[in-house]
Amino acid sequence: MLEIGIIGGAGYTAGELIRLLIFHSKIKLNFVFSTSNSGNKISAVHQDLVGVTDMKFTDTINSNIDVLFLCLGHGKSKDYLEDNTFSHTTKIIDLSNDFRLETNNVFNSKKFIYGLPELQKTTIQKAMYIANPGCFATAIQLALLPLVEHNLLTNDVHVNAVTGATGAGTSLSKTTHFTWRDNNFSHYKAFTHQHLGEINQTIQQLQNNFDAEVIFIPNRGDFSRGIFATAYTNYKGTLEDAKTLYKNYYKDAKFTFVSDQEIYLKQVVNTNKCLLHLHKHNDKLLITSCIDNLLKGASGQAVQNMNLMYGFNENEGLQLKANFF
Repeated sequence: MLEIGIIGGAGYTAGELIRLLIFHSKIKLNFVFSTSNSGNKISAVHQDLVGVTDMKFTDTINSNIDVLFLCLGHGKSKDYLEDNTFSHTTKIIDLSNDFRLETNNVFNSKKFIYGLPELQKTTIQKAMYIANPGCFATAIQLALLPLVEHNLLTNDVHVNAVTGATGAGTSLSKTTHFTWRDNNFSHYKAFTHQHLGEINQTIQQLQNNFDAEVIFIPNRGDFSRGIFATAYTNYKGTLEDAKTLYKNYYKDAKFTFVSDQEIYLKQVVNTNKCLLHLHKHNDKLLITSCIDNLLKGASGQAVQNMNLMYGFNENEGLQLKANFF
């Protein structure tokens, strides 16, 4: 059994990660670190775990664990690793954005591999350190990868994506209060969202002649979890050509599927799936992409990466079912 530690245990992604790991047959949860909750039961914060675990948060660590998950705020993972050391055999999966870009993916001789399984599964299998992708970046890249792989992005890509309230984390702000979010809709960080860095990096790696722009408008939705993204760009082939392209690209993917029917959010919420749907209008190809931002966009993908790193079945601990009602 692998011994697992989690740093930053009180947030939404940590709660999902704890739930997944408790039911994972190949691991044992060694500790969940949280200075603000040390000594409190984990189930007092993540209340879906009442009756499931009696573990408590701790403010001490075991440096000899097999896998360390970092569930810290953006910019804090690097600081944490500067102040704390772990065994040279400890594998690390970071859920922040600290190590996702090639300009900052090496830290104290540790090279973090970008952990999008549909992009570089073989590299992940050999990795010691993983930078888990962002939620919007995951949904958008999965919408574009087959086109990029075949050098078929020739014009601007227009992306509009809506995320649930959990995408903002647990810290309260004006736009996360119920009275603001309920029956409301808004965009934010238009054209400048931080996940564009990951998206553009992948495109340039696969299609370095791409000289257009990914134009991304992120939106806040009036729901708790999930991302519904639409992307469109010029495409000269037929719809059937596009379907063949996408289905061939994802034929071996464990969690990404191309649907012939229009897709919707409830199909993926509470699962580690990404669903894609294609639609052709004149010279434009529309790709719709749906994921759960806390699972395929965060903790589920982190567990998927751990499974790949240790040669487990890729879907171990991730046999999750959508809740339609």
